[in-house]
Amino acid sequence: MLVALSTQQRSRAVKMGDGSQAFCRKAVEVIQESPQLIPGNFDTAELVRDLKTHDILNQRLVRVTRLQEKMANTEMALGSDVMVAALEGYHYLKLAGKHEGLDALRKLLGKRFEANGREAEAPQSKA
Repeated sequence: MLVALSTQQRSRAVKMGDGSQAFCRKAVEVIQESPQLIPGNFDTAELVRDLKTHDILNQRLVRVTRLQEKMANTEMALGSDVMVAALEGYHYLKLAGKHEGLDALRKLLGKRFEANGREAEAPQSKA
């Protein structure tokens, strides 16, 4: 069960941060050990379920966050690989394509560097 909260609901919610978790866990423990001190309409079972569900969701959230970070890093690494290879290929086109009828395509590709006022250096060939 996942819920969507409005901005107003999020701002009004009492948050259980890292510092409050120990308090909440101890309160649940004491409430369970002293049911005679708690009014009959207090739903201790729901409190325990909510804490267990919170813990399970938190573990999943940590895994999803790590996965999202790895996905973002992988996307960045792939983009970097593509950019390096494209710059290297562009460099070859500039050198070898002068008399191969590629002038229009080289100029089109070269527009990427016009906004900077200079052409970026292509990485050195691995060959």
